[in-house]
Amino acid sequence: MRAAPVVDGAIAGAVGSAVLNVVSYLDMVVRARPASSTPEETARRLAGVAHVDLGPEDRAANRRSGLGPLLGYGTGVAAGVAFGLLAARKRIPLPVAAGLLGGGVMATTDGSMTALKVTDPRRWGRSGWVADLVPHLAYGMAAAATWNRLRPPSRRAR
Repeated sequence: MRAAPVVDGAIAGAVGSAVLNVVSYLDMVVRARPASSTPEETARRLAGVAHVDLGPEDRAANRRSGLGPLLGYGTGVAAGVAFGLLAARKRIPLPVAAGLLGGGVMATTDGSMTALKVTDPRRWGRSGWVADLVPHLAYGMAAAATWNRLRPPSRRAR
């Protein structure tokens, strides 16, 4: 397997992650809602599970503030890589690719946060689900469109 699909997938995942963040920030502006604490709490729980000492609390809080978003980017890039490996072998229509990418990242992040007891999706209301779904769909569309742009027809699976 050549490296190009992996690299293209990573780029597509990074672009999708940036778009997810932009959409989330726009939601904060439009609805005047505070930033979510789930990324930092996820970093806290993962550090605990991994027995990683993040230092004294003032430094640990700063590290969690950086680790939370990095975990999100890591998930988005990893999903792009996985998609790149899949899509290099089989052509996937844009709407299907967007759904796979967005839904996959949403399932991964929500599933891991639920397993870590950071959140419980059963308690989310309609606005909570919309606030989670819309950025993930934006991730999927941006990542899939970037993948298609990076993969000219001669490099796409047929």
